[in-house]
Amino acid sequence: MSRKWFSILALIAAATFFLSLSNCGFNSHLLSIQVQPAAGGTFGAADPSLYFVFQAFGTYNHPPRTVNITNQVDWQSDNPQVAQVSTAGIVSPNVNCGLANIFATLQDGNNVVVSNSAPITVDGVGSGCTSPGNEPILTVSFSGLGMGTVTGSGISCTSPSSCSDQFVAGTTVTLTAAPLAGSTFASWTNCSSTSGAGNSVCTVLLENNTTVTAAFNQ
Repeated sequence: MSRKWFSILALIAAATFFLSLSNCGFNSHLLSIQVQPAAGGTFGAADPSLYFVFQAFGTYNHPPRTVNITNQVDWQSDNPQVAQVSTAGIVSPNVNCGLANIFATLQDGNNVVVSNSAPITVDGVGSGCTSPGNEPILTVSFSGLGMGTVTGSGISCTSPSSCSDQFVAGTTVTLTAAPLAGSTFASWTNCSSTSGAGNSVCTVLLENNTTVTAAFNQ
């Protein structure tokens, strides 16, 4: 074989080798993300000073490998009012009792890879949470010299008579106050939040027996 052909074949072999390396790197993709501990955990109280440390492990191809990507993923909670998660995978309870799922995502090219979900429960003795199976009672009462109605989520009553109903723990109940002729709506007491015109809409997150009061002026 002539030196010329030997040189050409060597160049082809070298180009093929470097091209294969380039393709191998280009085709390396994130296949899955595993959040650990997958079983999650339970906090005995809604105390933000408590915490669990989670990690995320990514499985790649070309070459096959699993590596710690805890600080690369976007950590998320599907119920941040119950459990919040930092960018480092540190999970702590927030202000509400209940259940939240912690998961992680990472953009890989045009795809977003989503991990498994790790359940977090905030409940326990002395936590103020409603025991499993209990149904807290929401009571609507009235105050002021005016007259009005409160309706919504199974509740319907007209002042001055109060009314109540039972709901599954963790239910969010929305109530709307409306004045009768000659009266005006004044305010709500003990709502989780208020909204709407004149703050006439009351939202209540029920974990324990709760009484809200609608005030009407004459």
